Amino acid sequence: MSPGVEGKGWDVLDSQDRARFEQLVLPHVDAAFNLSRWLMRGRADAEDVAQEAILRALRFFRGFHGGDARAWLLQIVRNTCYTWLEKNRSVDLTTEFDEELHPQPSVTPEALAIAGDNRERLTRALEELPVRFREVLILRELEGCSYKEIAAITSAPIGTVMSALARARQRLQRVLTQSAAQHKQEAGREL
Repeated sequence: MSPGVEGKGWDVLDSQDRARFEQLVLPHVDAAFNLSRWLMRGRADAEDVAQEAILRALRFFRGFHGGDARAWLLQIVRNTCYTWLEKNRSVDLTTEFDEELHPQPSVTPEALAIAGDNRERLTRALEELPVRFREVLILRELEGCSYKEIAAITSAPIGTVMSALARARQRLQRVLTQSAAQHKQEAGREL
């Protein structure tokens, strides 16, 4: 058990439930922090929110009657993040991307390859996405969740998850393409 969780509500479970919690939930703490970090966009807030989510999972573990513990924990993390964001930030969580306002420039495979190789550029591009798009991409591409798991975590129909993923990938490609084109222009100016 991590030092931050031990002693804070750990006594709500009997020894058998504690052992089940350690076996089923604790292996997914890194995934919980990862999702929190991407949704919160800040390490300190992400750590606080992830810890709060794990404490909530601990407190309500008796209500977990089997199934996918990872999806269950990530749903708690997601809900905890959104609750925190609603209380502490004036972020519009439902902002959608308008393709009309941001036309897609022509792109070459070379430009996409350059953009794909640059981790910093990818991180910035992910952070530019609306939180709902960023969330499904992180769950699918970084956490390896199935569509079914993402649907359970986000409480959305599987078709909505698939549609959101397709739109998120298009948006990410668009942002990376724009970034690559901008990088290429800047590199041309330096010559």
